[in-house]
Amino acid sequence: MTSQTVIPPVADALTERFDPIECLDERARHRAVADRPLEPGRYLEVQGLERALMIPIEGEVIHVGRGLSADVRVDDNSVSRRHAILVPSPEGVRILDDRSSNGTFVNDSLITQADLRDGDVIRIGRVPMRLLEI
Repeated sequence: MTSQTVIPPVADALTERFDPIECLDERARHRAVADRPLEPGRYLEVQGLERALMIPIEGEVIHVGRGLSADVRVDDNSVSRRHAILVPSPEGVRILDDRSSNGTFVNDSLITQADLRDGDVIRIGRVPMRLLEI
């Protein structure tokens, strides 16, 4: 590097446009609804650049991760193959970190496990999701 080499300031660097919906695999996108669902239930809302998807939370245990066996597969390098587990019950939804590399966050707090409430924001790697109870 010479004394004439110009290093652009951080503000001039290009910022990647990130669309969390594009990280969801086809199976998750197919299960999701594009608008507010009419049926009562619990949903994970993934907000994209131009639209939002609502993924129903159904079943006993839901695995979230980058691995092929995940129920909600998120194809992003910041997401571990086995990242988090959602455990629905009549009382609510509990989230557990599944020994992920980058951690699981609820409302910007790093958690190992937490009880979720309506409106809580979950971050799996760099992908934000919101729990909605309708």
